[in-house]
Amino acid sequence: MRHRVSGKKLGRSTGQRTGLRRTMIKQFFTNGRMQTTQAKAAFIRGEAEHLITIAKRSASGDDAAKVHARRLVAARLGGAPEVVKKLFDDISPRFANRNGGYTRVFNLGPRKGDAAEMVVLELVEE
Repeated sequence: MRHRVSGKKLGRSTGQRTGLRRTMIKQFFTNGRMQTTQAKAAFIRGEAEHLITIAKRSASGDDAAKVHARRLVAARLGGAPEVVKKLFDDISPRFANRNGGYTRVFNLGPRKGDAAEMVVLELVEE
């Protein structure tokens, strides 16, 4: 029984899941949208929204809070300074007046090869 067990394993080991999450979130923030399976979109959606919230809240803090927020996000993304810069300078100001719900999921239907449910995950435009 999986009572009160959070998260999905996606058939991967811990290191593979961490790498998959980091890579997908980096690609998502770089491009603004991505086509993936429904399971993987649900897997990264909450984490991506949480990182946007961290970046958004740091804008009203002092310099130490801003540095701390950037370091938190960089640690979650495994470095990637260009993605962190884009998140803090471009993405989070767009959502300054929005209380959550930064992403949107569109269903595309099943994939031909294995009938996996495909979706498009994208950032909401104001």
